[in-house]
This record gives sequence, structure tokens and C-alpha cells, in this order.
Amino acid sequence: MKKNKGPGHGESAVPPADDAGHVESIAEKDPAAEASEQTAVDQQVAQLKEALALKEKDFDILSEKYLRLAAEYDNFRKRSQKEKEAVYSDAVVAIVKDILPVIDNIERAGRSAALYETEEARKVAEGVEMIQRQVEQMLERLCVSKIDCVGESFDPILHEAVMHIQDDDAGPSTVVEELEAGYRREDRVIRYSKVKVAN
Repeated sequence: MKKNKGPGHGESAVPPADDAGHVESIAEKDPAAEASEQTAVDQQVAQLKEALALKEKDFDILSEKYLRLAAEYDNFRKRSQKEKEAVYSDAVVAIVKDILPVIDNIERAGRSAALYETEEARKVAEGVEMIQRQVEQMLERLCVSKIDCVGESFDPILHEAVMHIQDDDAGPSTVVEELEAGYRREDRVIRYSKVKVAN
């Protein structure tokens, strides 16, 4: 039985002369082919750079559109919120205007009941006071408050002068008596205070 002899058994490991020539021909490339390959690579790089520049431009345009839309939406949201608040404020003012005569009558009933000293009148006065407190709490929740006037300087923005009197104790243009209570919601006057003013 014959054994294969490898490089260590008397056979040379050097490739034949034809194989060595083939290796040299691979190592030595044609300069024209190499230049052609480089040109193709350069063209591909240029195309990719151009495509990237176009994509970056598209990205910038879309980013600008997004920022503009986001700003427009934010403005719309703020405007809608203000409009909603204005509608709510108008509704509150309209409702309070309608119930002010009822509130006035409740206050008159309380003052009238307090004039009598009977047990029945006292109970009525207590009931009216309880209703008045509930009304005041309701108005407070709606941000509605009475306008201060007695002892204050007359303010045409808040007060309506229905009487003028001579009063040496009060300063000129001082409100000396409230004839009908005025109300406001925050900075908005719902009803002017009807007042008596010292000259």
C-alpha cells in the first residue's frame, strides 16, 4: 500500500512555474481597469452625496413645516381657550344679571324680618340669612363679588350717582350711602352700585 508523500517527505511545496506566473498576473492589475473602477466608485459616491443633500433639503423643509404647524396649533389652542373662557364669562354675567333682582329681594326680606321682635319673625330672619349665605357662596364660586362703595371716593367706572347731598363730615365726591348694591366679576362690572354722593 502506497503512502502519499507530503511536503516533508521529499516533495517540493513550491508551486509549479505556471502557477507562480498566474499569481503575478493577479497582483499586477491593468492600470486602465483600475482607473475605470475608481471612476465608477467616485461616481457612486457623488450620486450618494447628491441624494443625501436632497434628503437633507427635504428634511429641512419638513422640519420647517412641522415647526410652523406646531406654532399654529399652539396659537389655535390658546385662542380657543380664551374664546371658551370669554363664552363662560359672558354666560355667568348674563345669569347673574338675571338673578340680581332675586338677590335684592332676599336682602330686603332679611332686613324686613329683622325689624320685628317676634319669635316667628326671628326664625324667618334666620332662614333668610341662611339663604343669603348660600347665595354669597354661589357668587364667590362664580368669582362674583359686591362692589365696595360706602366711604369710598366716587368712581364712575363702578358707581352710578343717583343722589347728591351736602355733607360736611364726608369729603367731596365721597359715597355716603349705597341705594342698590353693585356687582362685578373680576374686572368686569355686572351692575353699577347706585349711590348717594356727598358734594
